[in-house]
Amino acid sequence: MADRPLPLAGKVAIVTGSTRRIGRQIVKRLAADGAAIVVTTRQAKDAMDETVAEIKKIGVPAIGHLADLTKEEDVKGLIDATVKAFGHIDIIVHNAVDRNHDSLEEVTLEAWRHTFAVVVDGGMLLAKHGAPHMRPGGSIIYLGGGAAFTGVARPAQPTAKMALVGLTRSLASALGPKGIRVNCISPGRIEAVEDGPERLQMLRGGRPDDKIPLRRAGDIHDIADAIASVVSDDMRYVTAHTIHLTGGYYVG
Repeated sequence: MADRPLPLAGKVAIVTGSTRRIGRQIVKRLAADGAAIVVTTRQAKDAMDETVAEIKKIGVPAIGHLADLTKEEDVKGLIDATVKAFGHIDIIVHNAVDRNHDSLEEVTLEAWRHTFAVVVDGGMLLAKHGAPHMRPGGSIIYLGGGAAFTGVARPAQPTAKMALVGLTRSLASALGPKGIRVNCISPGRIEAVEDGPERLQMLRGGRPDDKIPLRRAGDIHDIADAIASVVSDDMRYVTAHTIHLTGGYYVG
C-alpha cells in the first residue's frame, strides 16, 4: 500500500451491492484508506470474487459473502461471517438497490414491496444485527437518491430511498448514545464508465449539465470519496444528516 496515513486502518467495512459501479468504487476507496472489506451481493459470485481479489491486491484483508438482504437469516449470516473473520464491525454502507423504474400504472404491489424490502428492510436489518458488533466511533451510511427529493414518475425506488432519510434520523437517535453515527448520502446525476448509451441519455435528460451549477455530472469517485470522509474520524461529530452530492443541482 502507498506510504501515506491510513485513516481507516484497523477498521472493518461491510458494503452492500459492492460488485459494480458505485459500490465497487466504495470498497476500493475504503480499502485504500486501510479498512478490511466485506464485499457482498445477492448472487453475482464471479463479480464478488473478482472484487475481493482486487481489494486484496491493495494490501488489506477482504472476504466475500452472498446475501439476500430481503431475508433476515441472510443478513444475520452476513454479520456473523464478518465477525467470525474480523472480530467486529466499524462501517456499514448500504448501497444495494432494486432498480424498479415502473410507472404508477405498471408497478405491481409485489414489485413495490420487493423494492422496499431491499432498500428499507435491508437497511434496518443491517443496523439491527450489525450495530451490536460495532465499536464506539462506528458509522452507518445509507445511499439515498436525488429522485427522492425532485420526484419522478416512477414511484417505487424514490419512495424507498426517501424512507432511508427517516431511518437515518431514527437510528442516529437510537445509536448515538453508543457512539455510532448514522448518515445518508444522496447522489444526484452520477455517471460511470460501464453506463450504456440508454442509461446515459436518461441521466442527462433528467439533469442536464446546464442545470447543475458545477456544470458536470458526478462520478463514482465523488461518491466514494465523500463516504470515506464521512466514515472517518474527521467527521466524528456528524450524524443524522442527509448529505446531497448533486453539484448544486437543487439551486441550479
